[in-house]
Amino acid sequence: MEQGYFDEGALIAVLTTQPLDRCLDYKAPEGGCHLGAFVEVPLGPRKVMGVVWGPGEGGYDPSKVRGVIRVLDAAPMRDEMHQFLRRAADYTLTPLPAMLRLATRSPGLGDPPGMRTVYRLGDSEPERMTDARAKVLAVLREYGGLAFTLSELAESAGVTSSVVKGLVKQGAVLEQASPRDTPYPLLDPDLPGLTLTEDQAAGAAMLAEAVAGGTYGTTMLRGVTGSGKTEVYLEAVAACLRAGRQALVLLPEIALTAEFLTRVQARFGAQPAEWHSGVTMTERRRCWRMVGEGGAQLVVGARSALFLPFRDLGLIVVDEEHDTSYKQEDGVLYNARDMSVLRASLCSAQVVLASATPSLETWANVQAGKYRRLDLTARFGVAVMPEMRAIDMRAEELPGGKWVSPTLRDAVRARLALGEQSLLFLNRRGYAPITLCRACGHQIGCDHCDARMVEHRFQKRLVCHQCGETKPMPLTCPSCEAEDRMSPVGPGVERLAEEATALFPDARIAVLSSDLYGSARALKAHIESIAKGEADIIVGTQLVAKGHNFPLLTLVGVIDSDLGLQGSDLRAAERTFQLMRQVAGRAGRAERPGTAMLQTFQPEHPVIRAILAGDEDRFWAAEASERQAAGVPPYGRMAGIILSSPNVQEVFDVASEMARRDGPLRAVNAQLYGPAPAPIARIRGRHRVRLLVKADKGVALQAALTQWVAQFRLPASLRLSIDIDPQSFL
Repeated sequence: MEQGYFDEGALIAVLTTQPLDRCLDYKAPEGGCHLGAFVEVPLGPRKVMGVVWGPGEGGYDPSKVRGVIRVLDAAPMRDEMHQFLRRAADYTLTPLPAMLRLATRSPGLGDPPGMRTVYRLGDSEPERMTDARAKVLAVLREYGGLAFTLSELAESAGVTSSVVKGLVKQGAVLEQASPRDTPYPLLDPDLPGLTLTEDQAAGAAMLAEAVAGGTYGTTMLRGVTGSGKTEVYLEAVAACLRAGRQALVLLPEIALTAEFLTRVQARFGAQPAEWHSGVTMTERRRCWRMVGEGGAQLVVGARSALFLPFRDLGLIVVDEEHDTSYKQEDGVLYNARDMSVLRASLCSAQVVLASATPSLETWANVQAGKYRRLDLTARFGVAVMPEMRAIDMRAEELPGGKWVSPTLRDAVRARLALGEQSLLFLNRRGYAPITLCRACGHQIGCDHCDARMVEHRFQKRLVCHQCGETKPMPLTCPSCEAEDRMSPVGPGVERLAEEATALFPDARIAVLSSDLYGSARALKAHIESIAKGEADIIVGTQLVAKGHNFPLLTLVGVIDSDLGLQGSDLRAAERTFQLMRQVAGRAGRAERPGTAMLQTFQPEHPVIRAILAGDEDRFWAAEASERQAAGVPPYGRMAGIILSSPNVQEVFDVASEMARRDGPLRAVNAQLYGPAPAPIARIRGRHRVRLLVKADKGVALQAALTQWVAQFRLPASLRLSIDIDPQSFL
């Protein structure tokens, strides 16, 4: 056997995507196979996909070993990817099959190459329009001309395939033969980019030099909002392309991709590959295969793009690296920012962590000398940083049930008179967070979770933000049956929009909240229309804080600056600081200066004062010293253990038994807290109990946790998950 090659009939270990605790032995197929080959193997009566993971273990009758059915037509998994999945699994305490599922989330991997029939938007309108036909055309327009297979298009539109075929006959939909999985257009790194400032040019040169060196390194790119961080790291992408290597840019929000793709096309002359939930399955398969074959130079994607099979990855950019959406909170619990650093270290790539408000973890790694630091201190062009002001709500006369203070109202009116945009920011989706009965005080909760249901008036329904359960708004109280006594309590963005409509009746008001859009592309289109000036007042949740550029926006009003300061989350101060600075940074990004006004009942709070002063390094230093004194991340280690079961007694009994037998944890001086009911103690009918493990920075926590959990045989109805470096404590 040559290195990494198994001859026909040789015993090989195959890791499948099935939930098993080990690799399975098979015989190599006719013609042999390479280490890392994607294969189809028999498992009981089924055929499943797997990867050749190494030589088989043997030790039993070889005549009973089944053979590999076939080798799939896909580039074999590289050793670097093999190591990455292993190391990521070890760090997050995730079973390897679950990691492999993350790395193979592409449809039709086993399909042979060849031609396929695809459907695109045609030039003519059908002679007769029906509801079904309108749905098909709406889907094709929404996806901007992307190709669909027949089944994809019919399913997306919710119609039968005959409706699509009817539109083909009318010329409204084009039916074309297309090669499967064609390479993406070549990007040209030598096209001229924007003229950079001295600050930007120095930063771009530093990153380009690091990328050209072909070694591992991580750089924190910190720049005030609007300072042109994107243009700087695009020059690092150009250096990566010149070196013949691949680049990956991770974005925290799909809605950001439209504007970003436009900038990529302007800089490199063509569109990159996309990987996120807004692309069709056909495009997802093409991206996966082309990345592995080298037919995609640049991928722009969501956190899961980190698990694509890059042939030669030379650069990873994590844009808005502080964003909490980089932490996956279900299934495999991983942080894409941290995993980017791991992956880059294994393939000699550079990482750029870009943000106006870096995470404390990144800041601490810079202070410790692990990461380099690159600062952009001025806004690009003529734009200047917004003026920051606090509105002391204790001094404002505001009637009950209203949230826009007189001071903020007057400021919005002044912007309307000048033809400028204003943003009213409230980090609460829906109309009202609580619906209660004024007769008996009953609050409507979810039937499956210990959470209050949120009124969404635009949808005329109550929604549970934990499990997604919905129900119509009741006319009578479910508890006392009183009629017409149900009342909303507190504001959400929909209620704030209602108040804004009453205060500013002549203004065009746009609501930006993730739950108001059926698809990512509909959200993108709405954001583009706002950027063109098709709204006077934007009412939005944290979605608006994520890197959007609204040139006419000159006023940001934060309705409840104190909201994030409540609760016991160790990152509450950091997140509030980041969110407020990011939201404020939406103002004054073009020629007109901006102002950010924060409504607060606590103007003397240290976080509010730090936001107003803009002294970020002082804030990070103070926050770091507090965390260091408490021995919590990033200066200590934590793991969250969540147990859940339909049986409340069972889950508490198991949790209590685990707490009693904590010897492996005590052996490494780790402290165990709990068990305690989770803050949201029931989700989807399952009762939830949490334990928290805290340890010193240098402790081998994963090994201790593995040894501790191995002591227990858990009932089949009970689920246990371990969250290393938890971001959420719900």
